[in-house]
Amino acid sequence: MRKSRRAGLLASVCSAGALAAFLVASAPASAETLADAIALAYQTNPTLQAQRAQLRATDENYVQARAGLRPTAKVTADYNYQNSESLVQNDPVTGKQVVGPEARSTDATLSITQTLYSGGALGAGIRAAEADVLSGREQLRQVESTVLQNVVSAYVSVRRDQQALGISQENVNVLKRQLEESKARFEVGEITRTDVAQSEARLAAAQASLSSAQAQLAISRSTYAAVVGQNPGDLAAEPDLGHVLPATVEQAFETAEKRNPSILSADYAEQAAAARVAAAKAQTRPTVSVRGGFGYAGADSFGRSEWADQRNITGVVTASVPLFTGGLYSSQIRQAAERDNAARIGLEGAKRQTVQQVSQAWNQLLAARANLISNEQQVKATEIAYEGTRQENQVGLRTTLDVLNAEQELRNAQLALVNARHDAYVAAAAVLSAMGSLEARYLAADAPLYDPAKSFNKVRRSGAVPWEGAVQALDSVGAPAIRARPTGVDQPIPTAKAPQ
Repeated sequence: MRKSRRAGLLASVCSAGALAAFLVASAPASAETLADAIALAYQTNPTLQAQRAQLRATDENYVQARAGLRPTAKVTADYNYQNSESLVQNDPVTGKQVVGPEARSTDATLSITQTLYSGGALGAGIRAAEADVLSGREQLRQVESTVLQNVVSAYVSVRRDQQALGISQENVNVLKRQLEESKARFEVGEITRTDVAQSEARLAAAQASLSSAQAQLAISRSTYAAVVGQNPGDLAAEPDLGHVLPATVEQAFETAEKRNPSILSADYAEQAAAARVAAAKAQTRPTVSVRGGFGYAGADSFGRSEWADQRNITGVVTASVPLFTGGLYSSQIRQAAERDNAARIGLEGAKRQTVQQVSQAWNQLLAARANLISNEQQVKATEIAYEGTRQENQVGLRTTLDVLNAEQELRNAQLALVNARHDAYVAAAAVLSAMGSLEARYLAADAPLYDPAKSFNKVRRSGAVPWEGAVQALDSVGAPAIRARPTGVDQPIPTAKAPQ
């Protein structure tokens, strides 16, 4: 089954899992691999850490939404002391007016309130909170994909600039030898002073290019450190992604439609907005709550030594129906409906943007691959041309300038090839990102993965009571309907699964 999925080239969720094997086994153990960089960034990148904290804060919305199904209890207590020669008050026990120099009284009340029916507002709020959590999880996937794409780009950029620096250094070394040879031939009269000056000019230009290459490598290293969390060491060659990329752009579009986090996040956001429309409509429904209380009051008897107290138990059932709110509820319903419209439009926008991203990334990948093939051929041809020109120069068939030009063309071709490899790899990662398949579980399988469902499970039952399910079922009676979800997904929020 797994082989068939890999043969499908990312046509499903698990197809990208093959990438982990390439990243783990593609380089010697002594070198820092792309999988190592991804694992470190996954654990320490501040952007990713902040988004995880934001999601944990969103998880609390679900707890707060379910709190409406649960009772609330509070205790109030007062102590009153007065001292006056002309104090006149009612005795709390006899009810008669008495006069005394001082009076003390205390009272305390314990009250418990339970909502029984809210017209569906509680249930709609819970549905909205569920969708918010799921949308937040997809936003976390989007941030993870962006961070990992930056890691890939930083990794291959450092390798590109290291290779470019080596080419520039080799160019300087070759031109130094060329200058020494030109000077020697000038001394014996084989060439003119002009040939020597040409060699000196090319060497100076090569040394300037070397300085630029060193600066560019330093910049790429700093970018790597900012994204990954440490300076790059000896970087191993990046693994080939050809086996995990889709064979056609149609397969890329199909996978992106199912897995792109921007689409899924917008989908869940629209579901939350639809639930909030129902919550706004529920405000026009009746509400029923029950309240029970236990009270205690005590006071002295104004000059007597006895202390009088009384206790009482109360139970109240409250039902209310809004009759007139000055247009408040109707305005809130229209507002929620327009926000739902905006969310549905946002979902369509996310789909279109994803199509654009996949199309752009795919075409950039095709162009980069074509450039890579051309540059490989160019390097082979310029190597032959340079070597032939150098030998012909030894027998007087070519000038020093011809040799310098051939050497410059070779270095330019080598640099172009290095850049083409970099661009092709970045484009491949961009395709995976647009598809929603650029994730740490595929790229760094050995790294401890963050499971947002575990964090959700830690708080989802906070404050739970045994009867909240019954209250939720009662609250759904006559509740406003929530419009069907666009993707047909209508199930409880997923939670963490037990390790297998």
